[in-house]
Amino acid sequence: GGRLQHEYVPSAHLSAACTCLAWAPPGGRPPPPVPATPSSKDGPQRKKRKSEVAEEDKQLDILAIGTAVGSILLYSTVKGELQSKLDGGHDSRVNCVRWHQDNGCLYSCSEDKHIVEWNTQTCRVKCKWKGDNSSVTCLCISPDGKMLLSAGRTIKLWDLETKEVYRHFTGHATSVSSLMFTTVKPMNESIPFDGITGLYFLSGAIHDRLLSVWQIRSDRKEKNTVMSFAVSDEPIFVDLTVSEVKEEPVKLAVVCRDGQLHLFEHILNGYCKKPLTSNCTIQIATPGNDGDSTPKPVPILAAAFCTDKQSLQLVYGNSSQPIIEKVSLNTSESHICLVRDIQKVLSLKTEAALTKVKTPVVNSDTKVLVPGIPGHSTAVKTPASGKEKKKNKRKPGETEESIEERLGALDIDVSKVKTPGGLPQTDSFAVLLVQGLESNDAEILNKVLNTRKENIVKNTVARMPIYAVIPLLHELTKRLQGNPYSASLMVRWLKSVFTLHASYLSTLPDLIPQLGMLYQLMESRVKTLQKLSRLHGRLFILVSQVAASEVVQEVPEVNQTAKLVYEDESSEEEGSDDEMIADKDSDENWDEDEDEENGEQSDEQDMTVEKEVNGDSDLEPENESEEE
Repeated sequence: GGRLQHEYVPSAHLSAACTCLAWAPPGGRPPPPVPATPSSKDGPQRKKRKSEVAEEDKQLDILAIGTAVGSILLYSTVKGELQSKLDGGHDSRVNCVRWHQDNGCLYSCSEDKHIVEWNTQTCRVKCKWKGDNSSVTCLCISPDGKMLLSAGRTIKLWDLETKEVYRHFTGHATSVSSLMFTTVKPMNESIPFDGITGLYFLSGAIHDRLLSVWQIRSDRKEKNTVMSFAVSDEPIFVDLTVSEVKEEPVKLAVVCRDGQLHLFEHILNGYCKKPLTSNCTIQIATPGNDGDSTPKPVPILAAAFCTDKQSLQLVYGNSSQPIIEKVSLNTSESHICLVRDIQKVLSLKTEAALTKVKTPVVNSDTKVLVPGIPGHSTAVKTPASGKEKKKNKRKPGETEESIEERLGALDIDVSKVKTPGGLPQTDSFAVLLVQGLESNDAEILNKVLNTRKENIVKNTVARMPIYAVIPLLHELTKRLQGNPYSASLMVRWLKSVFTLHASYLSTLPDLIPQLGMLYQLMESRVKTLQKLSRLHGRLFILVSQVAASEVVQEVPEVNQTAKLVYEDESSEEEGSDDEMIADKDSDENWDEDEDEENGEQSDEQDMTVEKEVNGDSDLEPENESEEE
């Protein structure tokens, strides 16, 4: 009927978008999805069964949905609710999910290079193994259910019991998007059949216009394609009828990205060198009436064979509201164009008036106000000036005004635009900086980077565009290697860049090689800091000692000449007293001098002890020169 029956939006659909899905094989539905009966012969082709829901007696119920975050949802369409969630298997986007037709196991592959076998009863990982060196994009289970095909770019055939690679195939140059078996029995019936040898399978890849057919042979060295089908564009949807009898041809329906459907019919009987072209190409177009005379192509989204293998189900139109139609095939014609009027079929019509641009109806008397020229305030003009403007229109004989005159007429005073200080503002600094970095102009860069004002540096770094951050860091690294004066200026810029753009820098995948040189430079600069600080400490002690001794020596001498002399009769006796006092003073001075000498000696001893403790001694001339 083509009506929407059911819609399910996972609760985390924004963070974990659905990436792939597969119907569980039909049959009995116990609370955990364990299929009781084996599926039809074409187990891995979920897309074919999906289109035949109405035709199958046993209703399909469980749908496995892979998500972008690595979890798998099991959804019951009959109950209309989420039955269970499979977690812990993948830590990246799930690319493909496939049900085993017999035992109810689910197989999934992911961007994290692994393949996981799930037990859907317990919702736990049954087995997990590495499927490829890059992401695994597609899976397919063999008709007998004992083997598994997996593909990233190369294709591998795994034994499901031992989880070992049974065969290797060369695969495609790009990642494989579709993988399916085309035969159930080998063509050569004389050799006993082991369940896999002699079978053919088909693969298609993104950006690849060739679908390849491979044969599983007894010789392990045979890794190349047997034949290939050529289509007009990258295949987005592939369906086929499985060949069961020896002479029965395989029918293949391939929908391409350009919206065309190619039909192939071929008996798989060995090697074919040239790529096979399609027997029939189907396109859909609009009738091209109702005022629009040109027919427009309608893209085909998917196609699947019905059970009679003669008619096709086509899905075309808009992906959010597709139209499903059953078409019987007439392959005698090589090209069929079906004319379908989508507008009549769809109940929802898009209003054409909404998309068309309407031109406003303008009255001749209305005035249109135009915004003024930036940089000066426009004067309000009287209607008279409007008349003058009309006169300005050039008559045939007149010469055209020069650009200089026109600019003069605009009358923008450049001197008024300049800032009061004559210095450029921070926003112009940011523009200058970007220009300098792009043109590698040393003069502009010197002018900008030699600023000392902290707030200008901060504002400039804040206003510069993100893409200029890495070039600026490279320029700063180059300048840090120069003389120390410029380095001290560059450090301010570095500080601002790292504080303001740290979040952007942390998102860069190649940050380590980008900033490696700068890091090494800072390391080498900081390496000498410890030695320098130790030297600074010692010199500080020495200098303070020297300063202290100088302060003691610079005590002002007592002026010996008396300002006032009072002579008494007994002056002689007092003179002897003065001499005694002078002797005492000299004795005290002598004691002080001795103390100072002792102090200096002890200081020197302390220093030699400190040097020995630090592992330095005067006997090491190399260390001495470094510290100097």
